[in-house]
Amino acid sequence: MKFLTITIPCYNSAAYMEKCIQSLLPGGDDVEILVVDDGSTDDTARIADEYQAKYPDIVRAIHQENGGHGEAVNAGIRNATGLYFKVVDSDDWVKPEAYEKILEVIKELVRDGKGMDMLISNFVYEKEGRERKKVMRYKKLLPTDCIFTWDEAKRFKPGQYLLMHSVIYRTKLLRDCGLELPKHTFYVDNLYVFEPLPYVKNMYYLDVNFYRYYIGRADQSVNEEIMISRIDQQLLVSKRMIDYMAGRTFDNRHLASYMCNYMDIMMAVPSALLTKAGTPEALEKKKELWKYLKEKDRKLYHKMRNSFLGIQTNYPGFLGHKVTVAVYKTAQHFFGFN
Repeated sequence: MKFLTITIPCYNSAAYMEKCIQSLLPGGDDVEILVVDDGSTDDTARIADEYQAKYPDIVRAIHQENGGHGEAVNAGIRNATGLYFKVVDSDDWVKPEAYEKILEVIKELVRDGKGMDMLISNFVYEKEGRERKKVMRYKKLLPTDCIFTWDEAKRFKPGQYLLMHSVIYRTKLLRDCGLELPKHTFYVDNLYVFEPLPYVKNMYYLDVNFYRYYIGRADQSVNEEIMISRIDQQLLVSKRMIDYMAGRTFDNRHLASYMCNYMDIMMAVPSALLTKAGTPEALEKKKELWKYLKEKDRKLYHKMRNSFLGIQTNYPGFLGHKVTVAVYKTAQHFFGFN
């Protein structure tokens, strides 16, 4: 039995994917590593096949036509045989001691028959050129080393949200909730961590620095210039979140609060980027995004517009543009954007 499936989406990742795979191999027979070659044109496919040949009981190479990061994750979910599911991007890696601890916890809970829909751990921003690494930690928000529910979680503040790097989902939950990420779209990792959350009833938090999130490549999707150039894809993701949230009610107020906070960020970031771009076309796109939210859910619209981030990113006039850019620069420093 495989306790954990780890999917590595790869597109032209030959230069760095081996560091990622090597960091995951110590999981041994408890894990399966799905290396998804998403239509690469470099040596990615060859490297994936070589690892499969060398570690046939651990590594499986999956080759598909290019469909983007989301479709690579979809392929992982479709092919996973592990009880739990994790995505590790091909330029990232994991810390061995934390990896061992996570596998111990998963195996213990499974053997004891205790239900857990999601395991949460810390991640580290491995930003190029920065000696002091920022750690995203949740110990002030979540109970540690035990199963808990949303009722026991404290209120998340902006900047304390869960990312793809933080979570391990139960594989069956991802399938049961019908998660299907859009093809040829960047920033779908936000959807991956967002849409399954209403189905999560039981969680477990380990205060270990497991995932190492590399930031520093010029072509990386979180590079500011690239984010602006791909703003239409960011807007697609934000609009899908709007569609998901429109008219939806939540049984648990803590979960409802978290979902709204995350939605707030997903409105603020493209708004700030479009303001920073400053062109008439960009400002029209920002206006259209907020109009889309208003038409879909007027109550949610007012909640987002009257939030701290909503007010700051919609301040009128030239001064408003200055305020918005300042807010974005603060977020950029805090979240580790490139």
